[in-house]
Formats: sequence, C-alpha cells, structure tokens
Amino acid sequence: MNEKLAKQILKENQKNYNLIAEEFSQTRNFISNNFKNWIKNYIAEGEKILDWGCGNGRFCELFSNNNNYYGIDFSEKMIAIAQDKYPFGNFKTCLPTIIPYPNDFFDKIFSLAVFHHLPSKKIRIQFLKEAHRVLKPNGLLILTVWNMSFKQLIQSRNFKRLKLRLKFFFLKLIGKNPLDFNDIFIPWNNKCQRYIHCFTLKELEKLSKQAGFKIIDKGVLKENQKESNLFIILQKI
Repeated sequence: MNEKLAKQILKENQKNYNLIAEEFSQTRNFISNNFKNWIKNYIAEGEKILDWGCGNGRFCELFSNNNNYYGIDFSEKMIAIAQDKYPFGNFKTCLPTIIPYPNDFFDKIFSLAVFHHLPSKKIRIQFLKEAHRVLKPNGLLILTVWNMSFKQLIQSRNFKRLKLRLKFFFLKLIGKNPLDFNDIFIPWNNKCQRYIHCFTLKELEKLSKQAGFKIIDKGVLKENQKESNLFIILQKI
C-alpha cells in the first residue's frame, strides 16, 4: 500500500471512531471473565501500565492502583468518554504511532484489538518501535488482534465477514483493489467503513522481530468456545 493511501485510511479511521464513539462505547461496557482473567495474568502491583487504544477506558477497572494506569487513543471523543467515566484516569489523545511519554517509562503495554486498524507495514513497524521505546528493559507488550482467518470465519459461521474477505481478495487478484492482501473494510451500522488487516500469527511474529522484540508467547484466545482473537506477548530486550 502506498504511503499516501495509508495516511488517508488512518485519518478516516480516526474520523469514523469519533463519529461512532457513543454507540461503540455502549458495546464495550462488558469484559468477559475469561478475557479478564487472561489480562490479570500480566498485571503486577505497582507497575506502570499503558492501555494503547484504550477507547472508553473500560480496562481501567482491572487495575487496583489507578494512578499507574495510562490510556491513550487517537479518537478525541473516545478519550472524552473515558475521562467522563473514569475522572481519576490518566488519559490522552495522540496519533497511533506516537506515545507522549519518555523512554523506558512503562512496565507493560496492552494494545487490545487495535493493531489490526493500522494500514501498511511501515505504520505497523512504527507502532511497534514506539512501544519498544517507552517500555522499560524487559517490559512486555501484550497485543491482540481479531482472528479473521478463513478457517475461523467458517467455523464461527460468520458468513458476512467471510464474503467480505473473499470480495477484497478477488478484487486484489484482478487489480481493482489498492489495498494490501488481507486488508478489508467492515461496515458499522451503515454509518462508516472501518479498515481491518487480517493478521496471521506468523505475520505478527515477523513484524515483532523486525521491531526488536523477543517473543515470549503467542496463540489464540477463546471466548465462548470461539477463537476470537490472536495474541502475542513481546519483551523488550
């Protein structure tokens, strides 16, 4: 994908999340017990935690010392919602490739269901390198993306998204799709189209190594017996 198109998509994603902020926040008020317990495996008392792409700040509730929780997002309206819900939180708006904190500042960074919104390899590497910069030595980046593999979409009977994947794939094959392979747009209630890159674990591994991380763990998260997210745990070395 050329750089001009990638920047345009990034701006559109920001605009769209501002547009749907209230609706989107209402769908993100619940954290399943499985996901909650998985997150808590990576939380220790007294650590500084960054929630990168925090949305409405709902994960703030999982931390006993809220002063050590920091949330950033590129949507001004999502940050406004987070600040209203959690007035004690440390929330900031910023670009997806810039973290407004100094080097070696955080013990852990959580980026949950955010990375797949970033268009182009160049921007993804910038994102990962920025995470590497602000992590303390041996700090961890806990990253998840949607599992949008053909196998998962068929098993979950999510035929709408399966059709979208096939559509964008074949348009790319015949030269009528300027996006990269495995890029799609998913509609939100007929209001906007959200850009998504459909990752594989191998692709996540490759990008992570290029950004200087050591891979600690990787796999598929399950919720309600469905393989809903891919995850990778990365360490700054």
